[in-house]
Amino acid sequence: MPAVPTPAVSTSALSTPALSTSALSSCAATEAVLAARRRFFSGAPVAEDALAQPILRSWTRCAARGLGPQSRSRMEPLTDGEFAARRERHEALRRRCRPELEALHAAARAANSIVILTDPSGLVLDTVGSADFADRAAKVALRPGVSWSEAETGTNAIGTALVERRPVEVRGAEHYAEANGILSCAAAPIHDPFGELVGLLDLSGPASVPHLHALALVELAAGQVEHRMFEGAFPDHSLVRFHADPSFLGTAREGILVFEDYRLIAANRPGLALLGLGWDALEAKRFGDLFEGSLGKAGEERRARTRRGDVVMRLERPGASARPLSPRASPSAERQPAPGQPPAAPAQGPRFDTATERDLGRAVRLMEAGVPVLIQGETGVGKEVFARQIHRRGNRGAKPFAAVNCAALPEGLIESELFGYEEGAFTGARRAGFKGLFREADGGVLFLDEIGDMPLSLQSRLLRVLQEREVTPLGGGRPVAVDFALVCASHRDLKQRVEEGAFRADLYFRIAQYTVTLPALRTLSDREALVDRLWAELAGACPHAPSLSAECRSALAGHGWPGNFRQLVGVLRVLQALAEPGEILGVDALPADMRSAPLEWRGPGRPAEIMPAGAGDAASRDLGAVTRAAMEEALAASGGNVSQAARRLGIHRSTLHRHLAGRGSRTGH
Repeated sequence: MPAVPTPAVSTSALSTPALSTSALSSCAATEAVLAARRRFFSGAPVAEDALAQPILRSWTRCAARGLGPQSRSRMEPLTDGEFAARRERHEALRRRCRPELEALHAAARAANSIVILTDPSGLVLDTVGSADFADRAAKVALRPGVSWSEAETGTNAIGTALVERRPVEVRGAEHYAEANGILSCAAAPIHDPFGELVGLLDLSGPASVPHLHALALVELAAGQVEHRMFEGAFPDHSLVRFHADPSFLGTAREGILVFEDYRLIAANRPGLALLGLGWDALEAKRFGDLFEGSLGKAGEERRARTRRGDVVMRLERPGASARPLSPRASPSAERQPAPGQPPAAPAQGPRFDTATERDLGRAVRLMEAGVPVLIQGETGVGKEVFARQIHRRGNRGAKPFAAVNCAALPEGLIESELFGYEEGAFTGARRAGFKGLFREADGGVLFLDEIGDMPLSLQSRLLRVLQEREVTPLGGGRPVAVDFALVCASHRDLKQRVEEGAFRADLYFRIAQYTVTLPALRTLSDREALVDRLWAELAGACPHAPSLSAECRSALAGHGWPGNFRQLVGVLRVLQALAEPGEILGVDALPADMRSAPLEWRGPGRPAEIMPAGAGDAASRDLGAVTRAAMEEALAASGGNVSQAARRLGIHRSTLHRHLAGRGSRTGH
């Protein structure tokens, strides 16, 4: 275990944060890495400042193992059975990380990258993101079922972060194996409250493209996963939340310590780092060794002194009524609303408009009548949120909701995931077999996401299950009767897939008896109010939360959002994570691609680059000027009608009124 939980390290030692204005520095950094490679592999000493230390340490370990930079490691994937068993072993981790995978998904697609979840050994469990880059990554075996440990693959973000036990970034030629030089990767390990490695999140993309915030994103996501591990996990212990800045209490940046009879038994990394401690402090330190005074009263915020200065702390004693989970318990199943209570609204995601709410009500009634529902829509519009609301609001809300992404599983694995298997069905099969999702969903709802990507060979088996309502597991055995409501979703045009011969027509007509098409974010009328609502939800009850300036809100509302809600929430998370308490964020805080490509909505949901007449080179204009020009153009097209212009822009009319007031003060009228 390390002595102190160390902060993230960007391993491109000579690169600068603002790549968009430092292309020459980036080239110089690449040349410096290549020069360091030549010296290292020729046996010459490498200067300490020529290469980031985590990379140099990793290269040294790889050389000591006898790995060569041009040798190709035997990166054979696990068999389908072995992989199914490993995924099942880490199912709790996969479920716990799902919100972060979803949040990073849109960012990965936009940056032509993929998000990766691995187990503690570096075995890739799940990948989401850009399909194009996923195909390229698969050529160097960066795909599910393959181990990317440092011992097998050489220096890489996944394996090296697990060895170093801290976030690490590895770009291009910093990879030990030359074949992996096409990658730029950032990885952050996930620790449980006892300091054990339980997994890792990675964001990987092409080395030819700058990935400015990749390390910050995965470190933030890993921190959020670790923060949630404390929820309800220590009902009979004293849990202390603290930070030097009280505005961070309740966020993933707060320190958390758990005491049993004043003895420290669990912690998160921010808590240990704030006190200058390592994981070896667990079981060795007592409350009095860390803080002056007593624990205080439960729920009371008070100032306390540590060896590193004063902090604000709050004690929580959940008491006997809390959920009785052991400290190492796996996450609970999704909570269902109590009888008579309204279903919980989805947090930090889509809120449906009136028409979609009406479709949702119809979908619930049809589901209760046994009619399958098909949800269509672009990536990130909230198809799974819609499906979960069907489940929550219907008569099956107290029964399971089993979801599987047909596009995220290898073809051979989808069959065993859906149908299950008997003992000894194949090499690596679990001794007790596996029920499969059809049987897991018995009595509840089965959600088949991205069903348009289901292999044709499985479509016929699925059709048979829907017709006969019984499942035969792999490896034989008797058919088992099943009772579930079916909800499917796809971003693909399934009718076109049928015409192309990629999807069975009989299956399409079976699952598409009622189809709902969810609207894209860009088509919603009051996007500015939506931005405000999501920003407030992400900030929570933090008293010193950062805020958005009027121009920043307008820019967010007017952006194209090809990744829809998922992308918008991801950007808002980044803005809040990088902001200082109480800061008012302007347009300069937005990602570079948003600042350089502002959008206005011309017509029913079609974005077009803003180029007002006489504007000249848009690249030389700041976003505020471009936003003002878009407002002027919308007002002119609406004949000066503020309400109509606001609807055209998808913003609230008060924003336009503020603009008009500002225009008057600037012109002196």
